[in-house]
Amino acid sequence: MGPVYDRCVHASPELTNGGRSGESDQSGIVSCIRREPAASEMMRDVRTLLPDLTPLRTSPAYLRLWSGFTLAGIGAQMATVAIGLQVYDLTGSSAAVGLVGLFALVPLVVMGLYGGALADQYDRRTVAFVAQLIAWVSSVLLATQAYLGNTSVWVLYALVGLFNAAYAVMSPARSSIYPRILPLEQLPAANALGVLAMNTAMTVGPLLAGVLIGWWGFAAAYTVDAVITTAALWGLLTLGPIKPDPTHGVRRAGFRSVVDGFRFLGRSPNVRMTFITDIFAMVLAQPRVLLPAAGMVILGGGATTVGNLYAAAAVGGIVAMFFSGRLGAVRRQGVAILISICGWGLGIAGLGVALLLAGGPLTLRQAFWVAMAGMFAAGASDAVSAVYRTTILQSATPDHMRGRLQGVFIVVVAGGPRVGEMLGGGVAEGIGEGWTAVLGGLLCVLVMGWFFVRSRGFIAYDARHPKP
Repeated sequence: MGPVYDRCVHASPELTNGGRSGESDQSGIVSCIRREPAASEMMRDVRTLLPDLTPLRTSPAYLRLWSGFTLAGIGAQMATVAIGLQVYDLTGSSAAVGLVGLFALVPLVVMGLYGGALADQYDRRTVAFVAQLIAWVSSVLLATQAYLGNTSVWVLYALVGLFNAAYAVMSPARSSIYPRILPLEQLPAANALGVLAMNTAMTVGPLLAGVLIGWWGFAAAYTVDAVITTAALWGLLTLGPIKPDPTHGVRRAGFRSVVDGFRFLGRSPNVRMTFITDIFAMVLAQPRVLLPAAGMVILGGGATTVGNLYAAAAVGGIVAMFFSGRLGAVRRQGVAILISICGWGLGIAGLGVALLLAGGPLTLRQAFWVAMAGMFAAGASDAVSAVYRTTILQSATPDHMRGRLQGVFIVVVAGGPRVGEMLGGGVAEGIGEGWTAVLGGLLCVLVMGWFFVRSRGFIAYDARHPKP
């Protein structure tokens, strides 16, 4: 902050230090007294960096929804960890654990598209509530099978499919509710709070699951999940109806309705770019498939190191959102997306550098901390990108199309990382985990640079005048 002047007074030259004052013109018109910034002003600057809590303060409905879904997110992460451990406990097979992802992905893709169409045809509060109720039932059934001593892995696979089918319907309905209960200018702050909640759940949920499973077994983790997920039901139950816009004819939910959503996406370059940039980031520089070998073999730290690398990305996202207060002031949100995805790519490249130098120029401990820094930077950058991608999707898409576009968003978010994992795993077999991360991260940066040069409309996107 530059110098602050407390007050200015008219004075003659002879009264201003014999006419030699640097803060007076030749006629002695004005003299200003300089002072240092007040502590209150410095505190105000700090507060503007912190998360913008305006949506929580001004909208009780949003406060209830955000609180409920934050708790439900923690429960879902607890269940995810517990399911993986229970499947491994029953089968002793990592391949069987890997199938959990397949049984989650298929219903996410299928029901994500159909669920978005439902959100555009029916009352979004009702769609979200029914879907969340089914997800809660799946949590209750998970706890029940654990208490009964289930020994069939197929029961777990079926419940994974049920939960993810419900989530795929609930998520687009929930996301398309926010623009109806909040003003446009509060959407960046609301999305920052949503990303903060997601990363908090990804950090707290696994930690709680580990403690509960270690002390009381799988049933305890599933039970806590079922109990805290009721908060999301309460938030939706207390919400007023969010009915479709009557000025637009809404096609009956089905295949043709889904096709209408893709047609809209085809003629909406700014919204389409939010999907394309995320797909490239996840396909080219997806680190999850590299982390087991990175932590257990290259860095030599075992499962604990793997867990730390995962957590570093989540913590990066939390820290970024803790200082997200000024994100809403950014007008060129397309530029912000490209820059933040470049940060993601550089973070993953940093992880690769750490793996390449481990045990050579860098000690294993030094390489560990470099890898942690890379994952932290990647997580922080991804969180910022997520805020702006979601904000453009919500603000530039007309209300009668928001559900279907949010359904496509679910497919991209679910499918992109899986494709990236398959590609990254195959490449790592040939050139190793370190080079895979370095080359993938740098290629991600180069592609974003190409978009920066070629996508003039996306670069010019103005948040004050959102255009699809």
